[in-house]
Amino acid sequence: MRLGILLATGALPPALALLAANALLAACAEVPVPSLTHTPLASDPFAAARDELVETGIIGYGIEDPAVIQAIRSVPRHRFVPAEYRDKAYGNHPLPIGYGQTISQPYIVALMTEALELEPGDRVLEIGTGSGYQTAVLLEMGMEVYSIEIVGPLADSAAAILEQPGYPNLHLKHADGYFGWEQAAPFDAIIVTAAPDHVPRPLLMQLKVGGILIIPVGPVGGFQELWSVRRTGEEVYENASLGGVRFVPLVREPGPE
Repeated sequence: MRLGILLATGALPPALALLAANALLAACAEVPVPSLTHTPLASDPFAAARDELVETGIIGYGIEDPAVIQAIRSVPRHRFVPAEYRDKAYGNHPLPIGYGQTISQPYIVALMTEALELEPGDRVLEIGTGSGYQTAVLLEMGMEVYSIEIVGPLADSAAAILEQPGYPNLHLKHADGYFGWEQAAPFDAIIVTAAPDHVPRPLLMQLKVGGILIIPVGPVGGFQELWSVRRTGEEVYENASLGGVRFVPLVREPGPE
């Protein structure tokens, strides 16, 4: 600005300089100054609750995999629960989602995901899409996910929710998960989110050598155990218990296995 230059060089007489200074201040007052405070376009009312869950119920419970922790921190669990339970979305416990099914406890989701020992780009078979929350965690980590849900309305609603973030590597179908997804096998990892009373052989056969299956096994209402099953050869598997759990039963289509 020309007045600014003249004031800085002292080229104006004192009286004119005072008038010029006042004019300059007035002109500057009319120019809006950008705020240095960043205001997000849209706030997430659940962000603080989600962060607290991660700190106390994920990291605080012993989960160490940074990719799993970041996925739990990023995926909005409240979008995967019915509206009447939304205020409880970040409690560290399961919630009903209808049709006798539940969305798993966030810690259990993190535990099972960490136990899969995943690498980005791994192909994962998920048995029991449910609400789609576990699916979203796997997709957030960069996996290619093949997910099967036997309850038609749950498959439809999960597909609609998961479509919105635009995850590119999701394959979801309505079917009996007991038989896996033979056309897409083998898989680097398989995760089962409901409890059968035995480990389905089709899932064992669709696991790559070196791959891991995480599955709860046990009777309804009785003791269930979470198992890690690693395939080390064509017919060789190593089993390790991850502790006692409680899951809804694996729903089957009627008919012979």
